[in-house]
Amino acid sequence: MTINKHNLSHLPLGDHKTAPWYGKDIISVKQFDREALEYIFAVSHEMHDMVDHIGTFDLLKGKILANLFYEPSTRTSSSFTAAMERLGGSVIPINEVKYSSVSKGESLADTVRTLECYADVIVLRHPEVGSAAIAAKAAHKPVINAGDGIGEHPTQALLDAFTIREEIGHLDGLTVTLLGDLKHGRTVHSLARLLSLYKVKINYVSPDILRMPPELIDELKQKGIEQTEYFTLDECLPQTDVLYVTRVQKERFADEATYESVKGAYVIDPTVMKAAKERMIVMHPLPRVGEISTEFDNDPRAAYFRQMEYGLYVRMALLAMVLGKA
Repeated sequence: MTINKHNLSHLPLGDHKTAPWYGKDIISVKQFDREALEYIFAVSHEMHDMVDHIGTFDLLKGKILANLFYEPSTRTSSSFTAAMERLGGSVIPINEVKYSSVSKGESLADTVRTLECYADVIVLRHPEVGSAAIAAKAAHKPVINAGDGIGEHPTQALLDAFTIREEIGHLDGLTVTLLGDLKHGRTVHSLARLLSLYKVKINYVSPDILRMPPELIDELKQKGIEQTEYFTLDECLPQTDVLYVTRVQKERFADEATYESVKGAYVIDPTVMKAAKERMIVMHPLPRVGEISTEFDNDPRAAYFRQMEYGLYVRMALLAMVLGKA
């Protein structure tokens, strides 16, 4: 179904070439303040309403997204594709970069400059930290960072924060526990930075070799965020409002024996969750590899698949924003 002007009359959507996010790159969560987040949440909420009531519409009709993924991706890639197509746009999917000109030695900058000849916005996932900033410097069209190595994953952090907001109703005053591979997890790095814009308490639970990077802890300490590190979940789970679980990332380990020693350090199941609040949520960026039991999936506190759906609405909002339609 096509949306019309009457449908749009109550929404912050339409042609806004002077809007603050028009033509801008989305590279790091450091770009956002609370005001920006509230705006993104508002547009995302409207996108949710429109998908529920209309399905697809023509807000980005005639626009083209280039999905440039140097690393394998199912969720993020398909989420951006769905977001663009829900908005009436088209997608150039590039998920097997090893078979493209890059395998011939083409630089990231040249690849991006070539793709912007065909597309209006580029979504990039790359294994090297800082790659998104390099791409953005080379490109004249908006670049959205879909993950750069162990660096950042800003759109994931935005959808994570939006999930908390939609599920619990607010972010201020919450206790958020980040669990698992906090060393390599770009999702927790970005989310912790976003949460530092609010009055929250953050717990870190991980094996010793997978602790949150000390420089990030120092960064949040400078902002006055209360932080505590644990090696077990038992002590902090009863006070937790949001439990954010991450997998131990095998692909980040040079030594498989080390990976095997920590991969099953924590498993969330119905027995463990008996100690948690009745009103709280469990999140996970997915994929999971055993750290959350499938037996917990039907618990109303299991928010990880709803989290994936919220991601669609956030990415719809971001595409509309950088293309001057929000």
